[in-house]
Amino acid sequence: MSTIVSVPATATTAQERPHVVPTGFQHPLDPLTADEIAAITFTVRHHITSNPELDSIKAVKFITTYLLPPPKKAVLAYLGIPLAPETAPEPPAQIVRKAEVDFLDVVNGFSYNVILSLHSEGKWVVDTFDKLPDGVQPQISVEELIQCEKIVKADQNVQDLAKAVGVLPEQIYCDGWSIGYDDRFPQARRIQQALLFARFSEHDNLYAHPMDFVVVIDANTEEVLQIDFPPHYKSTANGPVLSVPKTEIPPLSSAEESFKISNRERIPPPKKAFDFLPDLMERTEEFKPREDIKPLHILQPEGVSFSMDGNELEWQNWKMHIAFSHREGIVLSTVTYNDHGEIRPIIYRLSLAEMVVPYGAPEYPHPRKFAFDSGEYGMGTMANELSLGCDCVGQIHYLPGAYVSHSGAAIVIKNVICIHEEDNGVLWKHTDYRPGGRTQTTRRRRLVVSMVCTLANYEYIWNYLFYQDGSIEIEARLTGILQVYAQQQGEPNPFGTTVAPGVNAHYHQHMFSFRIDPMVDGIKNSVVEQDIIPIGGEKSATGEDFNFAGNAFTTTETILEKEGGREYDFAKERRWRITNSARKHYASGKDVGYSISMKGGITPIMARSDSWALRRAGFTQYPIWVVKDVEGPKGGRMWPAGKYVPQTRAQPEDSVGSWVAGKLPVKDEDLLVFLTVGTTHIPRPEDWPVMPVEHLNITIKPQSFFDKNPSMDVPGTKDGKSVSAFSGQSSADACGSCH
Repeated sequence: MSTIVSVPATATTAQERPHVVPTGFQHPLDPLTADEIAAITFTVRHHITSNPELDSIKAVKFITTYLLPPPKKAVLAYLGIPLAPETAPEPPAQIVRKAEVDFLDVVNGFSYNVILSLHSEGKWVVDTFDKLPDGVQPQISVEELIQCEKIVKADQNVQDLAKAVGVLPEQIYCDGWSIGYDDRFPQARRIQQALLFARFSEHDNLYAHPMDFVVVIDANTEEVLQIDFPPHYKSTANGPVLSVPKTEIPPLSSAEESFKISNRERIPPPKKAFDFLPDLMERTEEFKPREDIKPLHILQPEGVSFSMDGNELEWQNWKMHIAFSHREGIVLSTVTYNDHGEIRPIIYRLSLAEMVVPYGAPEYPHPRKFAFDSGEYGMGTMANELSLGCDCVGQIHYLPGAYVSHSGAAIVIKNVICIHEEDNGVLWKHTDYRPGGRTQTTRRRRLVVSMVCTLANYEYIWNYLFYQDGSIEIEARLTGILQVYAQQQGEPNPFGTTVAPGVNAHYHQHMFSFRIDPMVDGIKNSVVEQDIIPIGGEKSATGEDFNFAGNAFTTTETILEKEGGREYDFAKERRWRITNSARKHYASGKDVGYSISMKGGITPIMARSDSWALRRAGFTQYPIWVVKDVEGPKGGRMWPAGKYVPQTRAQPEDSVGSWVAGKLPVKDEDLLVFLTVGTTHIPRPEDWPVMPVEHLNITIKPQSFFDKNPSMDVPGTKDGKSVSAFSGQSSADACGSCH
């Protein structure tokens, strides 16, 4: 197995790039290959066995192995991208390819972090080897989540409890979850909670059959530590009353005692099937697929309009690097726009940095349900292998991804990132309505870079959309199956919706943090906060001299000077833009910039500020955070909830809330912007058994960046393949004109 990153003969090599010193890779931000991952983990094992001081490490379980990105300025110099307007790029410097590894010693329970570098002879060498502080846990692996179910199914107490409500051992299934917050267990133990369900036939929708207890396991020792029985609600004349006096989680106890404390009866899982696979629905209900929907094909007879060079893409003046990340999913880097021959940088790096899903039921152990799906599991490791014609339709280009297994071998997802073009309606249009006037219609095409991830019951579809007018959109689509819990017949549920008999879907939120490392015409940027203000305010009256008609409104702008988080103000329709004061628009006189619109996703966090969830997910408190980028030996400021998220009980030092406490200057600086968006999900019966897609989005649009609409040169559209739906008339025969 090769340990050298080779350059394909057909690719643009380092020697062919005008600003580049020779290297052993095609692009400095290319993710680690499967061969590299294997070589890196082999090097780590060899380092352990060849160093006597490390002989206490007995059983290595690899958790993460990923690229440690080179310094930003070195990458920009390599690519020939200047740091400021109207300046030459910095001279290139040698870039050393580095990797970062997290692993566990299963025997002693300790965690370790290793940094390695690739030397010129093609060998990986260990640079640093650090034991992490006690209780610090790297992310939970896919293999651990799968093993959780095996541990639970093999436990005799679990089998006996399941049997008591009519579930056989082979019918027991569970979803492994992070523990959330539970201070009954020491942080040194590697803890998961298991949410239990029954599956009564092969491929049966197990979420239709929730069970009435929750199991806690240790993933290292592979043992069940605790079985919790949530209390339930009873209807009274004064409203719902819980079966226990308080919602606080009780002390550790036996399963028998835990059930006794819950003060309620056992609840058999509902037996009715609610399947989503068509062949099963035909057997379990009156089901017949629709027959009145006809094929719709997407054809590009002359091929796609984008080109790929390894992981670099070019399309409609855009150029960017696209990479797989085990944690973030999709990472877009060095995003530039060719403005009539001038290559203008816009974003250095864009990705999902974190997310959290806090649930709203207060009774134990449900408050533990607030998973950090990116920081605790890794969005990339949960990504689907995409299917042509199903997940992605049309002419598709796929990129692969690879992450490490416990053994150190690579797990490869062949088609993990989907790239394609879509028609997206009208880009711009105008008709001169006067007699003899002409019209021009230009249709909008967009580039889609997407990934689909399954987090147990939920699916997330991540779309990064690029438009011909220089705009960018981040879109998250949510689908999949609701997380549900068992409900007694007639039981009230003040914190959820009964979506089917015996099936309670708890209220919850999905909160996302997207990280933008901007370089709008260079890396020295500022953030401007703009409010829209009615003239005169509430104390003024229509008829006054300065606003006689009462219609006037204007804008006020404030440049953010120091690090911090900012509130959204609906009354002022607050918005932000990222600017570069070193370049101004020729007409507006404004600093060039890109505006950020978050109206498609602004959501306030519902948990209290001192809640378990907010102690760990402080990034949800503001829709926008602005901090200075501070690069160190292990990269810059990346993770708003901290680098190591599982089992934290407070906001770590390396998180956004701690960063902003430094109040570093962010005006005309190399800065970072973290955007928090989300949705509050009050489940509907129509979300069951599989939820129709829900959307939220962020738009990033040029503002005083281009001289004028940069899409004026997009050709007008008159599709000769379009026909009348019923008459057979073609577009060539139709009345009217596109241009």
